[in-house]
Amino acid sequence: MPSRNRDTAFFGHPIGLATLFFTEMWERFSYYGARALLILYMTAKLDVGGLGMTVTAAGLVMALYLSSVYLLSLPGGWIADRFLGQRGAVTLGGVGIAAGNAMLAVPSDALFYPGLAVIALGTGLLKPNISTIVGQLYGAKDIRRDSGYTIYYMGINVGAWGAPLVCGYFAQADSFRQFLQGHGIDPNWCWHFGFGAAAVGMVAGVIQYLLSQRWLGESGKHPHIPSDPARAAFDRKVLAGILGALGTVVALFAIVSVTGAFSISAGTIVDVFGVGLALGSIALFYGLFTSARDAGERRRVVAMIPLFLGSIAFFGIFEQASTTLSVFAEKLTSRQLLGVTVEASYYQSVNSFFIVMLLGPLFAWMWIRLARRNKEPSSVMKFAIGMVLVALSFVVMLPTLPAVMHGGTASGGYLIALYFFSTCSELCISPVGLSSMSKLAPQRLAGMVMGTWFLGAANGNYLAGRAAGFSEQRGYSFLFYFLIISALVVAAALFFVAPMIRRMMDSEAPPRPPDQGATPEPEPLAAARVVKSGDVAS
Repeated sequence: MPSRNRDTAFFGHPIGLATLFFTEMWERFSYYGARALLILYMTAKLDVGGLGMTVTAAGLVMALYLSSVYLLSLPGGWIADRFLGQRGAVTLGGVGIAAGNAMLAVPSDALFYPGLAVIALGTGLLKPNISTIVGQLYGAKDIRRDSGYTIYYMGINVGAWGAPLVCGYFAQADSFRQFLQGHGIDPNWCWHFGFGAAAVGMVAGVIQYLLSQRWLGESGKHPHIPSDPARAAFDRKVLAGILGALGTVVALFAIVSVTGAFSISAGTIVDVFGVGLALGSIALFYGLFTSARDAGERRRVVAMIPLFLGSIAFFGIFEQASTTLSVFAEKLTSRQLLGVTVEASYYQSVNSFFIVMLLGPLFAWMWIRLARRNKEPSSVMKFAIGMVLVALSFVVMLPTLPAVMHGGTASGGYLIALYFFSTCSELCISPVGLSSMSKLAPQRLAGMVMGTWFLGAANGNYLAGRAAGFSEQRGYSFLFYFLIISALVVAAALFFVAPMIRRMMDSEAPPRPPDQGATPEPEPLAAARVVKSGDVAS
């Protein structure tokens, strides 16, 4: 295929975007498929194949796992920058994710925690680096970049849409349990078939990625190895320390799985982990600011701070979907909706359904129209709007409280309405964050700065996991009102600082030399000219 055609072969975008689209689609199928089952599997009774844990204990595991998935994006991005290149890191990460899910698919409790650890390690290598390669497909001034991230995000949501339905069917549907029993297989193994489906999805993604890598050209192929031998030697020592620490963590997970010691000190472990997340976030931004090469880079670091704090607040509320809202769907929501039996895990697909079928295209059109009229909100302003919308999503749930507090159940329609507003919020925040971080990142630190975005997601997911115990101890009424008020407070703060951040970015210095990365466009355009989306979600 001629190079000119390859540059526009995928919906007007480089053909390499197709490789990344389908790889991320399958990776998110794997991630969201397993995630939809995790807290349900851990809290399910032993006689139906679950682990029989309390909601509080399961929430602690979710806090560690979900935050680790994103926290490991930091070393994963750095390792790719210095040693593997983004493309090599994606390959190794995909293999790790498939292996971890395969461990969960084995009906052995001893493999549960090691399996989660291996998935987290693999995701830490794959997630930040595949997002970085998307940006590298485009030139510094290519106006298709934001639209490319939008298409890429659609791949995320196609995978996330189908995963809970497929994996949830295997894990929870009575018809599949009956099928297993009819074929002489223990029906309580149904959960492991669900995790097995997630493993198969990632294997498909790795195969597709390896077969179509040639479409990526040079994007993400080579690491940025320091020319100074002393610095290169120091980097190797840091890598050895990281690998040693990660190996120790995996070994500890294996030990506690066998000995059962995890439950004894779980609270202390998770508390220390949370403090470490907070201190690590502060240290990271301090390091980025003090190591900036010029005033332009320092302005970029400052501009990242409100986006980072907003992402923590957003993900802390949005990711209730995999923790408290999953338990709410399982225990307090009617199984019947419009005459159809809906398993609790199926609700995890509603968010992605709205993005793919309705809200993603609508928001893309809206941002383009506002940009043409020079009325598009800045990145921070979009974050503030998103926080108002995520508060509204929990306002929708308030009418359910009288029924559930008196032993009744709520209609699943309320959860669907909640996911509608939270999806609107996501489209104001998550894709904007991915695109903005891509633009703010110096080329020499592209993977690490993208990992910084995922560090915000790690903090938010940690808070979401801890909220599970919060809901069990204080009740859903307290939790819902707490989340609403917190979201509105954060929104007010973002509205206040948005004009200052916009003025700061409008005063950005002229573009720097190519080896230091391209200067972002002025803020009105840099704030996600087209759209949307991002995962983490997803």
